[in-house]
Amino acid sequence: MELIHRNLCIGIHDALNETFFEKNKYADKVIERLLKAHKKWGSQDRAVVSEIFYNIIRWKKRLEYYMGEGVKPGNIYKMIIAYLLWSGTKYKKFEEFEGIKIADILKKLEKNSVPSKAIEYSIPEWLVQTLETELGPEWEREMTALNERAHTVLRANTLKTTVKGLISELKEEEVESFSIKNYPYAVQLEEKKNVFLTSAFKDGLFEVQDASSQLIGDMLEVKEGMRVVDVCAGAGGKTLHLAALMQNKGQIIALDIFEWKLAELKRRAKRAGAHNIETRVISDNKVIKRLHEKADRLLIDAPCSGLGVLKRNPDSKWKIDQAFIDRIITEQYQILSDYSKIIKKGGKMIYATCSILPSENEKQVERFLSENQDYKLVKENKVLPSQGYDGFYMALIERL
Repeated sequence: MELIHRNLCIGIHDALNETFFEKNKYADKVIERLLKAHKKWGSQDRAVVSEIFYNIIRWKKRLEYYMGEGVKPGNIYKMIIAYLLWSGTKYKKFEEFEGIKIADILKKLEKNSVPSKAIEYSIPEWLVQTLETELGPEWEREMTALNERAHTVLRANTLKTTVKGLISELKEEEVESFSIKNYPYAVQLEEKKNVFLTSAFKDGLFEVQDASSQLIGDMLEVKEGMRVVDVCAGAGGKTLHLAALMQNKGQIIALDIFEWKLAELKRRAKRAGAHNIETRVISDNKVIKRLHEKADRLLIDAPCSGLGVLKRNPDSKWKIDQAFIDRIITEQYQILSDYSKIIKKGGKMIYATCSILPSENEKQVERFLSENQDYKLVKENKVLPSQGYDGFYMALIERL
């Protein structure tokens, strides 16, 4: 990596400070704002800032070990130094680095070993126990994969283009990409680029959506003319995929408890040319009850720990704990029990999460089926991070 400049270092410091110590600040939004505020930074500078920012968040616990102390608002520059030394990044001794005992950090680096699995994989102690309990010895392989940088994958919007057409359009805008075997709508970038500046994005030719996430739309087996309900639609990544698979024919009802997310979905749908989506806010139970036995297909993309997507959201491992996972498991089961009534007899639904924990996935489905004899499992798919993309679980269930 090239020599890092002082102004970039200050930007990284401020972004880390915001992410670590300000409530409800998430890394992706923090870095987005930082880059918007520094329009004069070139593409190389932006890439360097983004990479170092995410890597420091990813390796926080390991860097704290090299520092000899936990991170706090006054020692973020020490953490940056620890990262620069560990990664072999060249730097000059800026005034912000004065007083930092570099020799102490180097002493720990020279050992070339760390005292615990939590430090080795840079995760909280409680998470080591949870992963060991739930995944067995395979957890280390998955954690190794989750500490890698995420690929940028797009979903070609088949309402407006094809995979080949999208690759060609991006090439004209100097963005190199390629199709992925066994993922019919996926296009992967050769290297990280800001695709939101392309006319291909403005024209609605694609959405950014990981390859694993794209498997859910296909698995739901939607057909033109169906009534489909997406109960945890959020900003609509999967909703838009379903609209494309249905070729705008039929009806998709997108539900969420947050109105602002549905407003974003509407904006995205307009750009994508998806016209068969109706949004509804879940303001009370009546919204769900009115839909009982009305849908041919149902998607429950349940709230979860997000442990399958740590490649792209490394800060989330520092924001959750075991108590949060226990609460989310209870919430998931409530959602599955309540919302499953939306499908007609003979209809199908998918229960999905972006977690790799069986307690959020297979065990939820097993419990649901044991307590609801009029539903049966058709098939399930567990995609692990070690397979190359995000970790996801999806189960297709039919109402008898």
